[in-house]
Amino acid sequence: MMKEWVCSRERTLGAVLLVLGVLVWLGLIVGTFGVMLIVLLFGFVAYVFAQSALVAHVRGNGVQLGAEQFPDLHGQFVSCCEKLGLDKQPEAYVLQGGGMLNAFAAQFLGHRFVVLLSGVVDAMQAHPDGVRFYVGHELGHLRRGHAVGGLLRMPVLWLPLIGGAYARAKETSCDLHGLACSSSGESAARALAALASGPQRWQQMDMKVFARQSRHGAGFWMSFHELASGYPWLTKRVARVMGANRLPGRNPLAYVLAAFVPYAGRLGGGFGLLLMVYLIGVLAAVAIPQYQAYTIKAKLVQAVQASNGAREALAQQYLQSGQIPESLAAAGLPEMAADGSRLSLDAEGMVLTVQTPRGALVFTPHRDEKGGLGWECAGRTPLTAQQLPAGCMVAEGTGKF
Repeated sequence: MMKEWVCSRERTLGAVLLVLGVLVWLGLIVGTFGVMLIVLLFGFVAYVFAQSALVAHVRGNGVQLGAEQFPDLHGQFVSCCEKLGLDKQPEAYVLQGGGMLNAFAAQFLGHRFVVLLSGVVDAMQAHPDGVRFYVGHELGHLRRGHAVGGLLRMPVLWLPLIGGAYARAKETSCDLHGLACSSSGESAARALAALASGPQRWQQMDMKVFARQSRHGAGFWMSFHELASGYPWLTKRVARVMGANRLPGRNPLAYVLAAFVPYAGRLGGGFGLLLMVYLIGVLAAVAIPQYQAYTIKAKLVQAVQASNGAREALAQQYLQSGQIPESLAAAGLPEMAADGSRLSLDAEGMVLTVQTPRGALVFTPHRDEKGGLGWECAGRTPLTAQQLPAGCMVAEGTGKF
């Protein structure tokens, strides 16, 4: 029976995201040498404080359902728990919601809660069975572990298409739980109708006509915004609980655009698009300078290698004669290296300058411990430390030995 209450896509997408999420977490932990574990610890502490505040608010300001407190609602809650096979019943509350038509489930340190906002309870006064749908929906979140199951998947929930699809599949599973608690599909649909037309007008709605509105979902923009959302369109949700065998498909072109928009939860596709632009800007600001530094460094490495023969020849002549050549020509060396860099020699200190289109590398000789000659490499402005090859430093001027 449980399989009938779970959207098949939730299982598949949940498994894929779980594997990807675990891999990303492992990569972050290993890549940061365990620093991410400290971040997770702080994140858990923040979670504890946030959830404890929520639970305290509900317990301190809400009305807990029981045999002596709103027995009608409590009876519906107990009946729904039994229908769904929940041996241990969560705590259930009614909380003043300022007119909002909503309900939510929460889990905190082993305690589970279902909270009905007063707007939902008031809206369903003419349809008591409708409360059962909302109760079943929230119990579905708890039964499927949605309240705590997102941690391992968190690093990849933003992924375009798959992140939103998983969120919508979860909502569909919970709608099926709500349907199981309702007396009929029509009853479940009328509970959802209040979300469409408000706490009063839903009573005059024609549910079949409303369900047929789902055909609009095949349009490009409706398809795109649904793909970027964590909720199916309400018209589709109503059609599904009323037993529609097949729902309208989506515009194929919408998948192309949605593939480039990160999933942003309830903020929707517009925010996801802004987030994508922001991420691209941040990545470009970091990656472009890094790439430019890499290409310059690669060219300078070639210049170092191409001028190595000239440095070896100068060192050999000096060690043999004890004299610094007056010029490269006097040393029998060309003024252009194999990579196109121009070479120049300062006879005063036998300082070799390698001029490249990106900047100049200056090689200054020095005596080593064995009496031979080594070379110190320095890059002149505008070269930066990130652009210089290994063994070179940023410096100006020349030296003597």
